[in-house]
Amino acid sequence: MLEDRLTHLDENGTAHMVDVGSKPETERLAVAGGEVLMQPETLRLIAEGALKKGDVLSVAKIAGIMAAKRTSELIPLCHPLPLTHIEVTLTVDAVHNRILIQATARTVGKTGVEMEALTAVSVAALTLYDMAKAVDRAMRIQNIRLLEKHGGKSGSYLAEDTTDPPAAE
Repeated sequence: MLEDRLTHLDENGTAHMVDVGSKPETERLAVAGGEVLMQPETLRLIAEGALKKGDVLSVAKIAGIMAAKRTSELIPLCHPLPLTHIEVTLTVDAVHNRILIQATARTVGKTGVEMEALTAVSVAALTLYDMAKAVDRAMRIQNIRLLEKHGGKSGSYLAEDTTDPPAAE
């Protein structure tokens, strides 16, 4: 049955928040990734901190952390979670003219932190775009996905390929 697979639908197919009250608390971890492709000159300006808006990488990192903490306010059926850790890293990849973003979220709770990690990556990418759009409106945000998760009833997940090259131009 569909509602057995899609946990946010009740027996009538209506969206609802899952009741996690009877689930045990366990350690939960999720890692998400994504990338922002850009022109080589844009990447250089960001890497050198030469954009007028300032230190783009630091601002994007902080934006991702802040977003993870507010995920339940952005995604209607997400539970508010007490995050025990959130880390966002941005790596300049000059070979492929991109910035790789990775977020790791942790909690001890009754539900997973996948959405918090994905939200952190998404908002960090949007922040990069916002801060550099004056010099490169053609930047592309792509490949935002869950890379890994651990804990909970469904166990662990590890993406098969976590080193996707950028899409063909």
